Amino acid sequence: MFEWGRATCYSGYRQGQSPKNATYPTYEQIKEDLTLLNELGFKYLRMYDPISYAEETCKVIRDCGFNMQLMLGPGLISEVNNPGCPWNKTNYSEEELKQRAERNDRNIDELIRIANENSDVINAVSVGNENTPDWGENNVPVERLISFAKKLRKETGKQVTFNEGVYEWEHLKELADELDIISIHSYPLWNGNTVEEALEVNKTWYKKVKEWYPGKPIVFSEVGWATDCADFKQMKEGQANEENQKRYYEEFWEWSDREQIISYMFEAFDEPWKGGNRPNEAEKHWGIFNEDRTPKLVLKK
Repeated sequence: MFEWGRATCYSGYRQGQSPKNATYPTYEQIKEDLTLLNELGFKYLRMYDPISYAEETCKVIRDCGFNMQLMLGPGLISEVNNPGCPWNKTNYSEEELKQRAERNDRNIDELIRIANENSDVINAVSVGNENTPDWGENNVPVERLISFAKKLRKETGKQVTFNEGVYEWEHLKELADELDIISIHSYPLWNGNTVEEALEVNKTWYKKVKEWYPGKPIVFSEVGWATDCADFKQMKEGQANEENQKRYYEEFWEWSDREQIISYMFEAFDEPWKGGNRPNEAEKHWGIFNEDRTPKLVLKK
């Protein structure tokens, strides 16, 4: 397990950029972002996909001499149809599912290549991200995830993890046995909690996962608070705002810093490409910086 330090998820897509059409931030834009994060003392970054953007980020870290290390994932897509996904009820043919699995195999190989070519910057590799929930859009059979974990350990020598929501970890023991680190996502806001309740919710889930896996290091690989919300099917009205984000992080950091729990806040910058066409959808507004890189209230004294 690596030593404690402040951590954040880094996905710096600006207006007009999107991983969907492979329009990525430039070297200079990445340098601008990482300079901001370095000045704030962030030591650990997390990225999701084994693509040129991740490689360029490693290059910026190296060129600028930033004291930063990167956790990188494989960007898996679904290998099964999941009728339980509320927004994407897929019906892929067997041939299409086979092709999707082959694509995932290629991404694992690409993750291995990038990790080995940037071994001075990348300190952990992930088997996947939220690939097992009942509601998941990108579900992958657990036996496949286990095979990826074994391959990543053998061929990279890096610490291996899997990034998943707290609810799912109770049922992932076979996978957990193959991991060096348990990485959990905890979102009290999505679950209808108020900011007053949020810290205790995170403490409770951390304790539960510790009880399930007493021999494994545990990190929060996503923990955050949105600053806008278009509807309130899950979140309580009035909770998604900058004042509550500031309170949430101040209380969370006071606890996680004291306990030396590595926690990747979600996230560094707002991402306008996410969600639908409504500008105030929550998916677009989890950053501590706005998309134009102006700081939100949490960064102001």
